[in-house]
Amino acid sequence: MAISTRARAASRTEPSPFVVVKRSPVQGRGVFARVAIPKAARIIEYVGERLTPAVAEARYDDEAMKRHHTFLFDAGRVVIDATEQGNESRFINHSCDPCCYIHIEKTRVFIHAKRAIREGEELSYDYWYSTDETYTDEDRRRIYPCRCGAAKCRGTLAAPQKKPRAKKSA
Repeated sequence: MAISTRARAASRTEPSPFVVVKRSPVQGRGVFARVAIPKAARIIEYVGERLTPAVAEARYDDEAMKRHHTFLFDAGRVVIDATEQGNESRFINHSCDPCCYIHIEKTRVFIHAKRAIREGEELSYDYWYSTDETYTDEDRRRIYPCRCGAAKCRGTLAAPQKKPRAKKSA
């Protein structure tokens, strides 16, 4: 069975025929390709309980957690919590050099192949967590450490802090 670029992503109720969850060398469980997946193929939808950002923020306290571990995906007006109602997509690990990318359609989140993925290869995407300006690079590495092992690993699941723009002088 091969996946085509036109294949329908697995939804809330059906397991994906294209992926399998098993132990990952990166972190805990991971998602692996059951078949070869071509570049740009829609692999799976990230699903779960749909929350407002305020409810999601109140539900989890990153600073108080012994180890940061959630299944949240911020899709703008909606945050998807895959803890209870999620599918295999919640086990896709982060990588600073991922083989997948995220595509958001309104408030639905889909995982696509960034490049051709070999059968048996672990799927990953860049989590690119956003933090506010009070977080230092040290905070991001401590709270959201990265274990991806990529050659250009930035050491954190969080996005780099945005640098203030230099003002142009007239």
